[in-house]
Amino acid sequence: MMGAITASAVVSIKPALTQTAGSVLNCEIPVPGNHAAGGYIAADGTEVAADTPGAFPAAGRNFTGEEVLQAMNGRTLPGTSYDQSQAYVN
Repeated sequence: MMGAITASAVVSIKPALTQTAGSVLNCEIPVPGNHAAGGYIAADGTEVAADTPGAFPAAGRNFTGEEVLQAMNGRTLPGTSYDQSQAYVN
């Protein structure tokens, strides 16, 4: 009887996990976040004032979860330089 309960739990949970993973990869991520609109991003990923040397302006677009995942694995975010992408990922 316990096997039947376990099997039904796996069947109902697995599609939910797949749907959750898919929605995370398709979500949109603003850079910088909405709480820091207009701010710049330093190389270490912190939010800084616009006149900070070496800081990057806002991306000008949102990135998808898939784009961010790829950037975390070594690619650059679309439309950014390597250093800018690293700052955004940080």
